[in-house]
Amino acid sequence: MKKSLYMFLFAIVMIIAASSCREKTTGEKIEDGIEEVGEGIEEGAEEIKDEIDDATDDN
Repeated sequence: MKKSLYMFLFAIVMIIAASSCREKTTGEKIEDGIEEVGEGIEEGAEEIKDEIDDATDDN
């Protein structure tokens, strides 16, 4: 009886562990991509602002 209970609990733990290692869904992948593009745009805008500031300081 104890052995079968331990096997049952082990099986449940393994199922939970395996389900937590799932791959990202398409929606999650799209969301990550949009965030990366947004960060890239922000960085580019900051670089342009810095260049403009540098150009106007020289005059």
